[in-house]
Amino acid sequence: MPPAPEPGAGRPVLRTVTPADWPLWREARVAALTTSPEAFGVRLADWGRGGEERWRARFDDPETYGVLALLDGRPVGLAGGLVAPDGLPELRSVWVAPGARGHGLAARLIAAVETWAHGGGATVLRLSVLRGNTEAIALYERLGYAPTTVPAAVPTTTTVPATLPPAAELVMTKALPVAG
Repeated sequence: MPPAPEPGAGRPVLRTVTPADWPLWREARVAALTTSPEAFGVRLADWGRGGEERWRARFDDPETYGVLALLDGRPVGLAGGLVAPDGLPELRSVWVAPGARGHGLAARLIAAVETWAHGGGATVLRLSVLRGNTEAIALYERLGYAPTTVPAAVPTTTTVPATLPPAAELVMTKALPVAG
């Protein structure tokens, strides 16, 4: 009788990121910025400086959240959340590897960040997306996000500064269920 498959074998499993997971997060983030540079307002070169401390610091902050999608122990997707300086949580860095797209993985990653935000008492989640990223905009709209006039927050010290002007981004929000 063949051995039982590992949990999640053949289907990505989601894993909340801890500071100890920084190598996996780095691997996923580097893959995202390498395979889909047009989808992000930062460059891979912006993340090349700082080493392990910088990568760990991202998740030492209690106001941040990260989730990875792992397939056979390797990252195939990621999404992050952070509480912006204005107190509103933001969805950040959503990415799914090209070979893992089309199976609802982005929606699962986004739902994990929504659950994190809701668990912190948030009633709204905000995101910024490049206006030319029509596939991402369509995904966010399908998931209940809508364009808003509420501006995105200024990047915090745990993020890399954006390399694009604010006008290049569309800000969207989604109302989260009210705890009852």
